[in-house]
Amino acid sequence: MPFLLPLLLLAPQAYDPEIEAVMNRKRKEKAEAEAAASATPSPTAAQASDGRIPVPDKYAAKFQTCLDQAVEAPDKGIAFAQQWRIEGGSFYARNCMGFAYARAERWAPAIVAFEQGAEEAERNGEMVQSGRLWAQAGNAALAGGDAAKARDDFDAALARGLPDGLEKGEVHLDRARALVALNDAKGARNSLDIALEQVPRDPLAWLLSATLARRSGEMKLAQAHIARAVQLSPDDASVALEEGNIAILTDHEDMARSAWQRAVKLAAQSPAGKAAADNLSRLPAPKSAD
Repeated sequence: MPFLLPLLLLAPQAYDPEIEAVMNRKRKEKAEAEAAASATPSPTAAQASDGRIPVPDKYAAKFQTCLDQAVEAPDKGIAFAQQWRIEGGSFYARNCMGFAYARAERWAPAIVAFEQGAEEAERNGEMVQSGRLWAQAGNAALAGGDAAKARDDFDAALARGLPDGLEKGEVHLDRARALVALNDAKGARNSLDIALEQVPRDPLAWLLSATLARRSGEMKLAQAHIARAVQLSPDDASVALEEGNIAILTDHEDMARSAWQRAVKLAAQSPAGKAAADNLSRLPAPKSAD
């Protein structure tokens, strides 16, 4: 059908901003949760894998104060972290410094702070903490548009032995994003497959896997994985958009129309909603039932 060609060209391009919007939302939610949560003294293995930064009693109070300062005003957090580092805040001070720079979207100094913190943690024998800081450096690099640096930092994080589950899954998910940006589809697929094993209930992992499968022409895999994303997150406009993208490319026009309409209904002003509305405008008018 003639309308398919513009849709084939549109779907991969229109989707990219929404992927970034979803990931930025995820990063923001994690950062805000980290800042709001109380520092965790002497973490157990379970506590260490819940996405927070585990902090021993010796550093917990100042670490939390530093995070609070950074949330209130990034410059205040940076100044607090710099002074705390001089006073013996160890890699926790550098951690907060990186957080504060990230809050200000000053990605280059954020990368430096996180990487220096990771190296200091490793010198202190704190390998898992080092891995966490390498992962944060990778996210700062990705946010700053340096995919190659992000990949290297994520590789460093994984080499330090992050625990199975959420932490390892999130790093592989973010590593896949960096590899997609570097046009390494095979490497991205490997990391996404590991992420799906580590965080099987994360709809974003299934969404990104479905998107990569679509772009690679693996349509059966794309269909299966977007179905899982829809099951886990039926009210996410980005998931609905991708469901429609995959449906139109597998000759399911009615399913595509329905999915895109859902995306518009869920978030008309979001990048996903706008892309879905644009896609809908390219479809022929539905046939009326006689």
